[in-house]
Amino acid sequence: MNVEIWSDIVCPWCYIGKRRFEAALARFAHRDAVTVVWRSFELDPHAPRRHPGTLDDLLARKIGATRAQAVALNAQVTTLAAAEGLAYRLDRAQPGNTFDAHRLLHLAAERGLQEAVKERLLQAYFTEGLPIGEADSLVQVVAEAGVDATEARAVLAGEAYAAAVRADEQRAVALVISGVPFVVVDERYGVSGAQSPDMFLDVLEQAWAAARPLALIGDADEASTCDGDRCAV
Repeated sequence: MNVEIWSDIVCPWCYIGKRRFEAALARFAHRDAVTVVWRSFELDPHAPRRHPGTLDDLLARKIGATRAQAVALNAQVTTLAAAEGLAYRLDRAQPGNTFDAHRLLHLAAERGLQEAVKERLLQAYFTEGLPIGEADSLVQVVAEAGVDATEARAVLAGEAYAAAVRADEQRAVALVISGVPFVVVDERYGVSGAQSPDMFLDVLEQAWAAARPLALIGDADEASTCDGDRCAV
């Protein structure tokens, strides 16, 4: 079973959704048969490498709210994250452009390290306050997750994996994905938002059942079954 998850590094609901999906996957009887791929999505493709000011200031400008309202909203999402075991420190967050982070996630996928790098990037941004758009921070973070630092720096110095990021984003448009997180299971089932573990588990079970025909138990006995004109009623 293939699961694709579109998300962005600076999306607070994406980290919460990741934990909720992981909780569902842990309960799924066939979890060893599930492959999870993280797809690229930029909430703000035109963002500078590093936004000036705080995340509260940025949110207030984005939604047209007062700073106090933005602080309250960030406090609410911090509380929800804590319920999933995540220690958000949004007062430390240094938002910026995430295109390079997504490029490194594609590199990590080729090295079999995408899950580890995805987790480490989210932790670095939401808990540790590392600037997510700056090359030195990105190299440090992905190296801690196992990616060769020299290779990561070489990727950021050029255009490697840029096309892969754009391809993910174009596919999101084709699938009419306008917000994240968004989970796609076997290219048939879509789940929008950081849904509950129960919801994610239900989708996994539906997809599993739909992809596999019923198993026949015992030998077919023509004498005891009806099939077309063989049965007179």
